[in-house]
Amino acid sequence: MNTDNRQYNREHLFRGTILFLIFVLQSFTCQSQQNMITPPYLQKGDTIAILATARKNIDDNLKPTIDLLHSWGLEAVIGSTIGLDVNQLAGTDEQRAVDFQKQLDNPNIKAIWCVRGGYGTVRMIDLLDFTKFKQHPKWIIGFSDVTVLHNHLNTMGYKSIHGIMPVTIPRATPAAISSMKSSLFGEPLSYSVGPDKMNRFGTATGELVGGNLSILYSLLGSQSAIDCKDKILFIEDLDEYLYHIDRMMMNLRRNGCIENLKGIVIGAMTKMKDNEVPWGKNALEIVDDVTKKYNIPVIFNFPAGHIQDNRALIMGSTVTIDVNASGSTLTFKK
Repeated sequence: MNTDNRQYNREHLFRGTILFLIFVLQSFTCQSQQNMITPPYLQKGDTIAILATARKNIDDNLKPTIDLLHSWGLEAVIGSTIGLDVNQLAGTDEQRAVDFQKQLDNPNIKAIWCVRGGYGTVRMIDLLDFTKFKQHPKWIIGFSDVTVLHNHLNTMGYKSIHGIMPVTIPRATPAAISSMKSSLFGEPLSYSVGPDKMNRFGTATGELVGGNLSILYSLLGSQSAIDCKDKILFIEDLDEYLYHIDRMMMNLRRNGCIENLKGIVIGAMTKMKDNEVPWGKNALEIVDDVTKKYNIPVIFNFPAGHIQDNRALIMGSTVTIDVNASGSTLTFKK
């Protein structure tokens, strides 16, 4: 065999090896996306940490939540960020990160319940080390600004719970509270919703991702951005201008998120604002306008978000949605 042939064979073998490694890596990535890790469900006697990752909580308002946890047979630990006051935030970014890290690393803490939303979680997310969390996964719970954590955990391959928070307990519906308990204790979870004239019919199964639309929009392009391919996207929002909703939805579409979805679940769009010159569509109509070209099922007015009936959603779980003339169902696969 001459030198040229040996060189050709070496190069061919090298290219083949590289292609094989790429295939293995892609297969592993796809498998990890389909097999999200479920933190251990809670048992009586377990402890939940309550802390702040964003807006401050300086009021004495946690007794209803602590009483609720006790009624479930759980204990509560109050984080050092509760009561801290730095302008809008519950302490500095470092203080909030240190508190979260402490509870994250403590194997005796089985869940972390963010006390409220607001803004600020994104300022501390890059200060966290999830090494010990991966050794002892636990539930991270909350909604609104906590979407930062839901999305970041999703990229790491872990489930989390989108639902009521300690400050919302006093005004939450019994159904919302019950759904949170079911999520934490691993009880069967499914929802039936009445018909809505805007619904688009169909059935789809996929991994549930998403959260607050404004936060999703702000995370695009970062290491915390979710992969939308073959997913079922949940969105909700609060106190936004209608043209902002349009801008965020258009960004999701232009980023290729919407065209790759299997379905959409739209929660509450609460306290939307308009300009002096009206936008011309409400928030739900905006979402419908941006997504109507895609042949996927869509549930409108799902009971989750900034409302009293904020039902728990296990983000990262495989769900099946069925939308028809008689209503909609969303069922979680165990």
